[in-house]
Amino acid sequence: MGNLSANLKKFLSNKNTVTIICVVAGILVLYIGYTWRVNDAINPTTIPYAKTALSSRHVITNDDIGYMEVSNAVISKSTNMIRNANQLIGKEVMYGTTIPQNSFFYTETIVSPDSQPDSTIADIPDGYTLFDLPVDLHSTYGNSIFPGNYIDLWFKGMNDYNRLMYTNLISSIKVLDVRDSQGQSVFETSTEKRTPADLLFAVPDDMYSLLRKAQYLTSYGVEIIPVPRNKNYTANPGETEVASDYVKNFILSKTEVIPDEEMSSSSSNNNNNNNNNDDEEEDNEDIEE
Repeated sequence: MGNLSANLKKFLSNKNTVTIICVVAGILVLYIGYTWRVNDAINPTTIPYAKTALSSRHVITNDDIGYMEVSNAVISKSTNMIRNANQLIGKEVMYGTTIPQNSFFYTETIVSPDSQPDSTIADIPDGYTLFDLPVDLHSTYGNSIFPGNYIDLWFKGMNDYNRLMYTNLISSIKVLDVRDSQGQSVFETSTEKRTPADLLFAVPDDMYSLLRKAQYLTSYGVEIIPVPRNKNYTANPGETEVASDYVKNFILSKTEVIPDEEMSSSSSNNNNNNNNNDDEEEDNEDIEE
């Protein structure tokens, strides 16, 4: 036993022997590590993908999802790729985004439906109101009016003498969005054809009132007509303003001016107080008599 221990100690003390052992051990480590990495790279993982093109705001269901096997080498290059279908069901395609057919899903394109407020409405400044103008494919010149365009709104109607009035009513007004009959933005997706039904604008409150009053003058055949302009008109927009005081005054002359409710309420309260005071004075006079 002592001889065996001595021989082993002598064997290990040999520099050549130690070198050989280290080289062999290094080769084994490299081989094992390489084999593990190759197997990990080539072993496939099942990943969900879009079976059809998915439009903006589309709510994802099981029918929209397919599955394919992908090597881990591909997956490791994309840390934002969604690997579990449970993270997709019931979620919504982000506004303004389209997921192409056969594309993988990524975290930045999938959101919860309640986390997508309508930015068109949310971003309206104080003192402004959202105005929607009914349109169709013809009145938008074959769907040629786009969000961000500056256009004019023309007035068409008959006056008290049954003569046609046709002139620019609002100049240099910005189109916020073009919506279809379902309230979806017409230009937010290229995967489906949508027909324009409304143009959206943000206008000062007094201008909103004027436009709404004009729309209700149906007995005068009133129409508000969108008129597009060239790219320079949009690139150098002027102030959004009423272009015809004549038409403005005509519209206002056909509608009632409602007094301020708070002022009316205050005046009413004052009158009631005065009446009560008068009654009290009369009662006091009766008592003295």
